[in-house]
Amino acid sequence: MGYQLYSIRDEMEKDPVATLKALKDMGYEDFETYGYDAEKRTFYGFKANEFKTILDDLDLSVSSGHYGFSELATQPDDKLNEFVDQCIEGAEAIGSRYITWPWINEVQRTLDGYKSIAKQMNLIGERIAQAGLGFAYHNHGYEFQEFDGKSGFDIIINETDPALVKIQLDLYWVMHSSKNTPAELIAKYPGRYVMWHIKDMDKVTRDYTELGNGSIDYHKILPDPKVSGLEYYYIEQGGNFTESSMKSAASSAAYFKSDLKQYL
Repeated sequence: MGYQLYSIRDEMEKDPVATLKALKDMGYEDFETYGYDAEKRTFYGFKANEFKTILDDLDLSVSSGHYGFSELATQPDDKLNEFVDQCIEGAEAIGSRYITWPWINEVQRTLDGYKSIAKQMNLIGERIAQAGLGFAYHNHGYEFQEFDGKSGFDIIINETDPALVKIQLDLYWVMHSSKNTPAELIAKYPGRYVMWHIKDMDKVTRDYTELGNGSIDYHKILPDPKVSGLEYYYIEQGGNFTESSMKSAASSAAYFKSDLKQYL
């Protein structure tokens, strides 16, 4: 059972080791990181090899990480390549399988911007593949805005090489913003959606909420993992906690184990 650590960022800033121990007690075994410091090669203040030792001691793993590609998307290629190499070094050090691009800055959310980013993703994906790792793109809701009938998501998925650029499908954002269901998106490109983010939608605000508290009926909309090509999934809650990030993590874990794990 996976968790995106951004969901509990306040506790990770206070005490990463104690937070990981608490998440393990809830049943989480695998994680997706955020906030990698490429210059220092650190995760949560620890050198990458030190963080790997912590994970090993707790019998935990990190299968993916969100890395800050968006800030370098308009920089020269040599700067981007240097950053990619730093990410590869960090991911290899902690035994991570995937390097994931998680965000596109607002200024780039245009027809030409998406086309340019798709070209960059192919180059990044090739560089990462040469290192023996996988590269993926994580969607939000803005990609489903259309430009003359074509969305940013369409551009990304059609203009990137499926062998080099996989998709980390955020099921919440698909239900929030797309005309299609997750299963419909996956049916068009089976095998490409190697990771999922699973989170629920508040029934009133449509913001995030704990699994089982919201409006998304995962019993009905959870896609077929085999058709998807699913390798890893991460429960996530970016904010809007009922009480606290820790209690939300525990609540979502309990609901997932009792209601949804059977499907995966």
